[in-house]
Amino acid sequence: MDIPNHLKHKAVIVAENYNQIDGQYAGDTDAMGLSLGLAQWNERGKVDISAKVWRHTGEKWSRQSEELPLHRVLDLALLICEAKKHMKEAYRFEKLYDPKAPQIGRIDLQGAAMSVSINTNNEMIDEDVKLFRDCLNKEDERIGERLQRLAAALKDLGYGAGN
Repeated sequence: MDIPNHLKHKAVIVAENYNQIDGQYAGDTDAMGLSLGLAQWNERGKVDISAKVWRHTGEKWSRQSEELPLHRVLDLALLICEAKKHMKEAYRFEKLYDPKAPQIGRIDLQGAAMSVSINTNNEMIDEDVKLFRDCLNKEDERIGERLQRLAAALKDLGYGAGN
């Protein structure tokens, strides 16, 4: 299924078979494609690049298609890495985190930092963090494969160790 070209997001680079490789949803997903292109929020004289997940209901392109600036896509990848890193050692805590110190990571970015914490404002956090861990473990092979591919791509671009 071809990604539409008549909408505000102007796709430049596309992966139109995403429905075949969409993690555990492969073959049974409405996420039909991914694209990198010119953002739909562009204004005259100001152009941004965005990533988009194209969803299709079976009848039409969905309004639930998501568009993200590229830095947010990378920030989400960093967040996944911090979550995986924490969960590898979470068994050390009775609740899989320390309620007195819920911050699990800090990623320096742009002269500031993105703090990564367990959401202790969630009333069901003790149960939800266990469910999160279980899902992360269940998806470890798929996520690991993608992280390996990302690591190799970053190395190819010169972002490997020592650079």
